[in-house]
Amino acid sequence: MIDKINALKEKISSIKATSAEEVEALRIKYLSKKGEISAMMNDFRSVPPESKKIVGQALNELKNLITDRINTLREEVAAQKGSERLKDLDLTRTPAVTPLGTRHPLSIVREEIISIFRRLGFSIAEGPEIEDDWHVFSSLNFAADHPARDMQDTFFIQREPDVLLRTHTSSVQTRVMEHQKPPIRIICPGRVYRNEAISARAHCFFHQVEALYVDKNVSFADLRQTLLYFAKEMFGNDTKIRLRPSYFPFTEPSAEMDISCNLCGGKGCSFCKHTGWVEILGCGMVDPNVLEACGIDSKEYSGFALGMGIERITNLKYQVKDLRMFSENDVRFLKEFTSAR
Repeated sequence: MIDKINALKEKISSIKATSAEEVEALRIKYLSKKGEISAMMNDFRSVPPESKKIVGQALNELKNLITDRINTLREEVAAQKGSERLKDLDLTRTPAVTPLGTRHPLSIVREEIISIFRRLGFSIAEGPEIEDDWHVFSSLNFAADHPARDMQDTFFIQREPDVLLRTHTSSVQTRVMEHQKPPIRIICPGRVYRNEAISARAHCFFHQVEALYVDKNVSFADLRQTLLYFAKEMFGNDTKIRLRPSYFPFTEPSAEMDISCNLCGGKGCSFCKHTGWVEILGCGMVDPNVLEACGIDSKEYSGFALGMGIERITNLKYQVKDLRMFSENDVRFLKEFTSAR
């Protein structure tokens, strides 16, 4: 039996396998209940007592040798399979697919507006959202009993002294005029707050972009040409504008600007209420009282100002019918702007 054990030892050292199935077949052949090792264990009963110790040791060594060889073959096959799988692996790729994000539609339109005015020489100016009465109302020629000062329209933080959330970014203009001598050419983007009921057409906070140009001999013609350039850059070369007389405390004369409807081309549709025109902003020549309140000589300098709601412009570009969509962070809505620039 010793000769049989030694012969099997020599054979075991040379066995090979190229797949997990072959390794399993070898295990069954040698180590299963009906395998060769089990058969030799049964034959061990007939070994003479004086030889049992030697034969038993040799048999245990054979079993350990076969077990180690099969484990080695199993590891070699697994390593070979792993290396084959790695051949097609691109190590420069990210470990997981990263979904593409997108900028918020208001951010897209805001940056486009800023880019247009930057090409006209305007620089960005910013100011605090928590303001005082002087910069939001008094310096802008608002009368003491103006409705905008009422609690229904303004979020007051405290009444004495008046501290409030700004209702427009015109407060940034007054801060700049207080500390900078003309020529002044700025654009003021930012968030503003008004005490209004939230609906599809209104919100208690929204975003504005206002522009201010103060210098010698600034005329209404300069304002109109700036507005025409902006409208064509934002909505296309075929866009037309019209100015309608209006009233704002801080400008005189004042106007509201309409553009030809970009959906129907001015022919009339439900979006423009069949007029062919859509209002987008307010504007006018800076009132001399505002210039004087900010320390600028109104006899030497003049200027124009204009302001628009970013949500309004975004509605026109993307036909978003509900203002609440801009602030609800609905991922399905935001994904619609993945390809927007």
